[in-house]
Amino acid sequence: MATVNHDTAGAGSGTPQFLEISGRRLAYRKRLATDRTRDCAGILFLPGFRSDMRGTKASFLDAFCAARGLSLVRFDYSGHGESSGRFEDGTIGRWAADAIAVIDQSADGPLVLVGSSMGGWIMLLAALARPERIAGLVGLAPAPDFTEALLWKNLTAEQRELLVRTGRLELPSAYSEEPTIITRALIEEGRQHLLLAATIDIRSPVRLLHGMADPDVPYRLSLDLAERIAGSDVRVTLVKDGDHRLSRDADLALVGANIEALI
Repeated sequence: MATVNHDTAGAGSGTPQFLEISGRRLAYRKRLATDRTRDCAGILFLPGFRSDMRGTKASFLDAFCAARGLSLVRFDYSGHGESSGRFEDGTIGRWAADAIAVIDQSADGPLVLVGSSMGGWIMLLAALARPERIAGLVGLAPAPDFTEALLWKNLTAEQRELLVRTGRLELPSAYSEEPTIITRALIEEGRQHLLLAATIDIRSPVRLLHGMADPDVPYRLSLDLAERIAGSDVRVTLVKDGDHRLSRDADLALVGANIEALI
């Protein structure tokens, strides 16, 4: 088992705290519940690929929870944001282990996991690992199996050959001037965590929100995911003009309404 040490300097929602996990230093921010909401489920936000806990949706959730007195934990995967490590060294298994460590060591009580894009995949893996802690799941343009279904599948033969031979590939990003680095380890290790080929044994309530104008993760992936989840309390909401980020005011209001219904 990994040794986890707390650095409690700067406790509170504004300044990060840190977990030390097998040489990785994970940054997180924690907002405590008020006495009035102490019996409500807390929120854990899982960001997407190359995203962090200070993005639009994470900031919305912080304000949402502050207004309602709800607990919230948001964090950065290793190699992201304020956490240590290189992004290129990350894999799905490592980032899932980061999320599970945060659940075990930093979050209190039952949780509603809110996963954005890749965070939707990590959300599912964490829920399978800690089912007793899960009060519900909210996936925002969730992207389970994206390393295989959306990355590897869409590479050209030349790109695949280069990735296998050199161990890395640089792809242009629609969200940054910096290219997105895809590693062979990310693809190969991701195959150990694929979920969509079998029933996913999750029984807690699940809410999936997806933009039909999403250029990165097809909305039909949420429909496939809904079919695979074993529980019956699964709902998919499609936003016809919604993009991948789901960060407009109307999108965020919809996110908040779905979370509020679960807690």
